[in-house]
Amino acid sequence: MTIRYNGAVASEAAFLLGGIGTGNVSIGSRGEFRDWEIFNKPEKGLSLPNTFFSIRALPDGGKPISKILERRIRPPYSNSHGYHPYTGAGLPRMKESTMEVEYPFVRISFEDDELPVSVSMEAYTPFIPLNCKDSSLPGTVLTYTVTNKVNESVEITLAGSIMNPIGDVKFGQFGQMNSPNMARNINDFREECFVQGLFMRSENHERSSLYFGNMALVTTWKSVTYKRAWLRGSSYEQLQQFWEDFHEDGKLEDLEYIDPTAAYQTDTGSLGVCHKLQPGESVKFEFILSWYFPNRINGWNDEIRIKREGEQITRNFYSNDFSDAWEVAKYIAEEQSRLKGQSLLFSKAMYDSSLPPEIIDAAMSNITVLRSTTCFRLSDGRFLGYEGTFNSGGCCEGNCTHVWNYAQTVAYLFPELEQSMRRIEFLEEVEDNGWMNFRAYKMFDAKWQMWGYDQTPPSTDGQLGSIMRVYREWKLSGDDNFLQELWPSMKKTLDFAFIYWDEDNDFVMEGKQHVTYDIDFYGANALTGTLLLGALKTSAEIATYLGDLVLASKYTNALQESTSKLHERLWNGEYYEQDSRDDEFKYQYGAGCLSDQLLGQQLAHLYGLGYLLPPNCVQKAVHSIYRYNFRRGFEQHLNCQRTYALSDESGLVLCSWPRGKRPRTPFIYSDEVWSGVEYQVATHLILEGYLDEGLELVQAVRERHDGIKRNPWNEVECGHHYVRSMASWGLILAMSGFVADLVNKKIYFKPIMSQNNFRTFWSMGRAWGVYQQWKTEKGGDDFHIEVLYGNADGITVVACGKELVL
Repeated sequence: MTIRYNGAVASEAAFLLGGIGTGNVSIGSRGEFRDWEIFNKPEKGLSLPNTFFSIRALPDGGKPISKILERRIRPPYSNSHGYHPYTGAGLPRMKESTMEVEYPFVRISFEDDELPVSVSMEAYTPFIPLNCKDSSLPGTVLTYTVTNKVNESVEITLAGSIMNPIGDVKFGQFGQMNSPNMARNINDFREECFVQGLFMRSENHERSSLYFGNMALVTTWKSVTYKRAWLRGSSYEQLQQFWEDFHEDGKLEDLEYIDPTAAYQTDTGSLGVCHKLQPGESVKFEFILSWYFPNRINGWNDEIRIKREGEQITRNFYSNDFSDAWEVAKYIAEEQSRLKGQSLLFSKAMYDSSLPPEIIDAAMSNITVLRSTTCFRLSDGRFLGYEGTFNSGGCCEGNCTHVWNYAQTVAYLFPELEQSMRRIEFLEEVEDNGWMNFRAYKMFDAKWQMWGYDQTPPSTDGQLGSIMRVYREWKLSGDDNFLQELWPSMKKTLDFAFIYWDEDNDFVMEGKQHVTYDIDFYGANALTGTLLLGALKTSAEIATYLGDLVLASKYTNALQESTSKLHERLWNGEYYEQDSRDDEFKYQYGAGCLSDQLLGQQLAHLYGLGYLLPPNCVQKAVHSIYRYNFRRGFEQHLNCQRTYALSDESGLVLCSWPRGKRPRTPFIYSDEVWSGVEYQVATHLILEGYLDEGLELVQAVRERHDGIKRNPWNEVECGHHYVRSMASWGLILAMSGFVADLVNKKIYFKPIMSQNNFRTFWSMGRAWGVYQQWKTEKGGDDFHIEVLYGNADGITVVACGKELVL
């Protein structure tokens, strides 16, 4: 299954290249490099001047033809001063382009009748589930394939040009460079082992500076030509001299500058590969682009720095393994066969599955959240994330517990990162009374100050969901030490629910409950209620496992009481309402049908906990969510809140009032459409047997993110690359019926689809691979499981009514 985007119209398609916590650069459907976000902060819209790949082709007996390896620039052409020379907009480009994606690989095919060769490009950053180091490399591999399509030999030079950006990239009103921290920049040419290329650095910044860093552009091709620095003159002189030099003979003239650049100045460097293609010959030219900007603010954003003297800066995790960008490039080159091979194994395991295309697309496309500037990792191993990002800064910082409730991707692909988040939540952010700060700040000696708070309020859904997530991490890893490390704090946070939110000690929470809609619910409701049931059920099981039978009995009794009373109080025959006090408090939903009403139940299914409420009522309620909240077209939908779905698009609103009684001022966001909630509801629909309805919901999200209207690899909510969208991985779990229980050394499969040859990817804390199930000649089911990475020895596979020990 390959997703294609036409470069003529898919202007929103921008595929991220970069590792976990490394920042990234995106490539658009025209083949252009855009959104350079490698400097430890979001930078949507940042393009580096003079940065592109180009090709020169000279057929025997003919004239040279040179082109930028991008599709022609699309209209509108509405810049106030036209296009600056830095954009190279006036240089010839390819006629057409097509983008194809099989994550983590992106391929751009170019078309141009003038060239005697055809050109395509493949780019990827290694992505290997369970291997954090090799999935956290600050770089990307760019492979250009050039094929001679004429009957004569053709001399070609294919060159990459990039501006040295050390010292921050800023522009003035006329588009000129205006970077006060840019000075004394140098581009070196290096040859080492089997790589050669440009190393871009600066002598203007100490290693401890936020502006310190370097980049490398290298190739494994033997025959190269290079220009360490373009002409040091005006921007148009630089471009003209480079292009004339490149086009004339395909050999780049190094201008042999010795001194570093002056203040406010930098250099552009170019590295080319040369080859004479015989008729019909096809050659791959491999480049590696790497970066190294190890220092970042020791806090969430510039305005929230820690107070301790001399600790304003911390380091990225990748700085533990590499000392500069050249080392990164060498490592990638040396390990390229393995890195690409294992990345391809993962990609093929996903795209060769029998799952519906929209399921695969949703799960794979939202992996990019993990590799976007939404997430980062410090040198001490702590994994951190905003909710999303602004164009030029993080948005809603602090590992927000109620948003991360929904995300499943990281837990199943890189369990150690989620374990890091649980340690922060339970070991750093829980007060003595069990109050958990739902935004992590203590590590930076800072406080959350917003909306009148000087401390993050306890988030009911986030705090209880965190307890369930510890259970998930334990089951995925089988790590008893991890569980025992967090268990004392977990008990405090669960007891807090009955002290703080359960006002009358009846095992149902009706007090002030801060939730993911950034408001407080008052009165019993199924969103927080099912999460309490899930937290009680997980804690009862854990207490039993650890031998504390008295505590296990306490939690079990509380679970039974809470289940009975919650159901009795909220069930209206179709779905679970809120026992609200909307006459007393604003921002409630009362008789409404809330899309998130069964979040705790959905999570319980994914984590192997079974039903928390009566099964027939759960099934009826989740179908009511689809029935009442799904819109096929928004022309008649009144929404005075933020708008994420428009006109003839389809989507799921957060709440509806099919029985009337809509509060005069319902909760904030109630009329909005959030893709993360759509994915969690679709997952639950599938789990309850409503496959067609679940697929329709997923298809609606993917159609909205078609590369024309929106970026397929950037689902926004409160910011770009929003964490909640990683709920999409739950769709893989729902379709396969996969549950991991490494505590008991078992994994389970129960596919939802009845077909002759079911095939799916699976992953848990020790290994990942492919599961296949088929109908036998006798009408029964049989299965085969293949481990592609890791070690699953001793694990029992339970499927088709039988067990198999690996």
